Amino acid sequence: MGESRSGCIPLVPMDSPPSPRPAWLWPRAAYVHVPFCAHHCGYCDFAVAVGQDTRMGDYLRALRRELAGLGRPQPVQTLFLGGGTPTYLPHSLLEELLRTVRDWFPLEAGHEFSIEANPGDLDAAKVALLADHGVNRVSLGVQSFDPALLQVLERRHRPDDVPRSVSVIRQRIPNVSLDLIFGVPGQTPVQWAADLRQALELEPTHLATYGLTFEKGTRLWKQQQAGQLQALTEDAELACYTAAMDDLEAAGFEHYEISNFARPGYRCRHNQVYWANEAYFGAGVGAARYVEGVRELNTRHFADYFRRALAGEPTAFQSECLPPRERALETAAIQLRRAEGIDRAAYRAQTELDLDALLGDRIAALADLGLLADRGDRVALTRRGKCVADAVVQQLFRGTNEPRR
Repeated sequence: MGESRSGCIPLVPMDSPPSPRPAWLWPRAAYVHVPFCAHHCGYCDFAVAVGQDTRMGDYLRALRRELAGLGRPQPVQTLFLGGGTPTYLPHSLLEELLRTVRDWFPLEAGHEFSIEANPGDLDAAKVALLADHGVNRVSLGVQSFDPALLQVLERRHRPDDVPRSVSVIRQRIPNVSLDLIFGVPGQTPVQWAADLRQALELEPTHLATYGLTFEKGTRLWKQQQAGQLQALTEDAELACYTAAMDDLEAAGFEHYEISNFARPGYRCRHNQVYWANEAYFGAGVGAARYVEGVRELNTRHFADYFRRALAGEPTAFQSECLPPRERALETAAIQLRRAEGIDRAAYRAQTELDLDALLGDRIAALADLGLLADRGDRVALTRRGKCVADAVVQQLFRGTNEPRR
């Protein structure tokens, strides 16, 4: 992101009433980042804090100071606590975190309140605490059921921790999502099929299947650069992806976003805000927010976040507001990830620009190639298009001041 530019919608004071601004300008969703983890996995590029458990209380104080900048509590329909591992906090500090976020982000009726957890982090007491504070969805970082693949990913849990954790969660919270990773070095089609099968046996409401990426600077990336491990071929990764589509759709899951599958009625409403390119609040080290057309990113540096937040200074180190045309292109690129794709009428209402005036000829060309389906009212990726989604987006926006995705 760069500095704010002209053509942006100015931010109004955060204590202004949110209604009746539309969802793409004023948030109905909030994300709060909790960086603490027992271990930093080799593939992880998120803002995490390992070996700093003594700073947990200080972090919650800094988080409260940052949230005070909202000016007044902001009611939301979805709230997501991610990390890091929020449930790694001890019981008393987890309760403090839940009280703090509920104070600043009151949950509206029919809310979705998600929290990320790792297998083995939760016991019955913590699950009860979560449920008592309104958490009604848990996203569990399984990644694999295979011990050898867990070792490559540097995950610390054992395969048998997963069913035990799911059982404990379901005592109070029936909505359980499982995350799986494919494309792990050394992974075979048999291992991936087994991961999918074991995940389905636990009867989750939601499954996220992500292709492994070697993020620059991570230990896994360094191992790849040193020739200590080798990424799967594109064909092997594609075989994993299509296997997930086949197996999960056959099991009754909706493939509602490039990497996400849900049983009917259990789509992640919070993530759908991101994929619609609508507004959201964000707080905590490394967190992003998108309010009134302005996208900001908090510092990822732990000490810098403490200093800024406790001093009452802005915690963001980057701020950007795109001109209308660039914002419209970004919206199209993001919305194309969804199964329903881009609704032409809704797109015009959100961006005040016409989709076909921007991209009509390219949409037609990609539809002729069988990569996009143009249904008149909307445009969406075909199954074949999903398999090469990055290439489709690249072709669609080439030479148009390509949007960030």
